[in-house]
Amino acid sequence: MNDILGYVKESYNELLNKVTWPTWPELLSSTRLVIVGTIIFALILFVMNSISAKLLEIIYSINF
Repeated sequence: MNDILGYVKESYNELLNKVTWPTWPELLSSTRLVIVGTIIFALILFVMNSISAKLLEIIYSINF
């Protein structure tokens, strides 16, 4: 039980004194970057999916 209590105390101390938390502007900047990156990635996937769907539609419409 002492091991668990010691672990919790050390973890709490580390979170308060040793971890460098981002400032609010840094956090907002990082969040914007992630959102923009996610939107760009989603658009790329959408375009690739649309192209492959059209290609498969063309391939399946060909009668041999």
